[in-house]
Amino acid sequence: MRPAERPEPGQVEPTRPGDTGTWRRLNTVAPSGEGTERSAAAERVHRFTDNLSLRSRLTLIYGMLFFAAGSVLVLVNYLIVTVLLNALLAEDSASQLATQSYLIEEVLTHVTRFSLLALFLVGLLAVALGYAVAGRALSPLQKITRIARRLSERSLHERIALSGPDDEIRELADTFDGMLERLDRAFDGQRRFVANASHELRTPLAINRTLLEVALSAPDVSADLKSVGQTLLETNARHERLIDGLLFLAKSDRELESRTRVDLGEVAETVLSQLAGDLSESALQLRLDLRPALVEGDPVLLERLVGNLVENALKYNVAEGEITVRSGMYEGRPAIQVENSGKVIPAYEIEGLFEPFRRGSGDRVGSGRSAGLGLSIVRSVVRAHDGVVTAWPRAGGGLVVTVCLPVPPGEVADRR
Repeated sequence: MRPAERPEPGQVEPTRPGDTGTWRRLNTVAPSGEGTERSAAAERVHRFTDNLSLRSRLTLIYGMLFFAAGSVLVLVNYLIVTVLLNALLAEDSASQLATQSYLIEEVLTHVTRFSLLALFLVGLLAVALGYAVAGRALSPLQKITRIARRLSERSLHERIALSGPDDEIRELADTFDGMLERLDRAFDGQRRFVANASHELRTPLAINRTLLEVALSAPDVSADLKSVGQTLLETNARHERLIDGLLFLAKSDRELESRTRVDLGEVAETVLSQLAGDLSESALQLRLDLRPALVEGDPVLLERLVGNLVENALKYNVAEGEITVRSGMYEGRPAIQVENSGKVIPAYEIEGLFEPFRRGSGDRVGSGRSAGLGLSIVRSVVRAHDGVVTAWPRAGGGLVVTVCLPVPPGEVADRR
């Protein structure tokens, strides 16, 4: 191996010997200075305003409108009292007016003070009533939200069926019901298509494979025919892998049917034991740091996720390269990270690797080693588990893929 190159911004430093247990992180330039403080303050302000609920915003609007109208009323009341007092005392003599001016100012001061006090007290009551009225007005939206949260691929038959006046919220609920109806038909059609495709596509390939194997097992088969048969068998096997990958991709994009507690460390050990023969033949240096990482999900999908990551690291590597697999808690969440050496991958090509039929070189054909669905399936499985997958180029060539999944209910997040 060449000595590790110095990572540039946007790249990840390769794992050094003896540093297997340290998670790889993206090398970024930390901003500093006055501009950072301003951006942090602006970020706090935006975070506060963004966290305000619609009910709180409506209550603030009601309160501000009431205080604005009340302030105008206090001003008008002050002007009316001033005009009335001046009109009542207009017929008095100048000497009497001068002596009573102090009393007039005292009256105006007390009127203003008590008016402002009354405005404040009634304003608090108006804000409380506004909060209650806003909650009442938004209750249909809360019903829509509750139903939307309960919905999944298996419960799209449920409808809101909102009753009440034919207003904007009723129109929104009816539109949402219509969308659910269309989604229900679409998902039902997709399920039937996947079931039919699984049978219609696999059966001919299985027949072809059987016929080719029987033909090649005959004792009088010529060398040329045997060579052609082996090529056809390899092509048939590649088509089978492609169909299996497409069907698995369609399955992983759907709602999870079962959720159980799974340890990503144990899943990684299982996958590595299954690929032990390929790893030993590749002569790649394998580094492991597998620690417990409990998640809640589908064991089959999670095993396929880890398997695809390790297989990609095995296929797209270089001679005398290395593979590092680590599991555990990463930034407070259970995670697994697979790092491999390989060809230099530009940062702008990373996102394209997660698209179907895309490979490291950016082509859609070629490479008989895979169907180009490995990272696509990884992303679909991660999305089905409400997780996050990130991929970073590795300094000196290669890739670092990190998958973070949510902490299971009842578990305490451990930030490391």
